[in-house]
Amino acid sequence: MALLKILEYPDPRLRITASPVPAVTGEIRQLAADILETMYAAPGVGLAATQVDRHIRLIVIDISDTRDQPHVLINPEILAREGVETGDEGCLSVPGVTEGVERAARVRVRALDTTGKTIEFEADGLLAVCIQHEMDHLVGKLFVDYLSELKRQRLKKKAAKARRQDGAAKPTAPGPSRDRTPVI
Repeated sequence: MALLKILEYPDPRLRITASPVPAVTGEIRQLAADILETMYAAPGVGLAATQVDRHIRLIVIDISDTRDQPHVLINPEILAREGVETGDEGCLSVPGVTEGVERAARVRVRALDTTGKTIEFEADGLLAVCIQHEMDHLVGKLFVDYLSELKRQRLKKKAAKARRQDGAAKPTAPGPSRDRTPVI
C-alpha cells in the first residue's frame, strides 16, 4: 500500500469531474486500499479518489471509532434524499477550516463494492453527511462552495498564506465523535 498526496484547495484538479469506473479490477482494489491508507494517515473519515488526483468515481469512508469498518463505494449514486440537517464539516483538501453545511439527513445509496457487486443501503447521521460530501468531490464540488463569496475569498487568502509558510502544521482530525467536527 502507498500513501497518496492529497490535493489542497484551490488546486484546479479538485474541480475535475470523475469518470465512472468501467470494471472493478485488481488495480481499482489496490487504489481503494491506498486511498483508505491515506485517509487513515491524514487522519480523516472520508476521502474521494479525486482528492488524490485520480479522477474516477470511487470514495472511501470509515466513521468508526476503531477505524476498522471501511466503506468503499465505486460508482456511487444517491437514489433518494430525506430531511435536512446543518452541521459543521471539515475537509482534508481544505485544512484547518470548518463551516456549517446543509445536507440531507438521510440518503439511499447504490454503488459497487470492491468485488464488483452492486450494494444498496440507507445512511443517516455522520455516514450520510460523509457520503454526500465525498460524492460532491466526484463532480468537482467542495464544501466551501456552499459558503458565501466573502467567506470563500477569505479562505483562499488563508490557504495561500498557509502554503507560503513552508512546513505549516497540518490540523489533526478528531475521531467521529459528534462533539467535534470530523475532517471528511
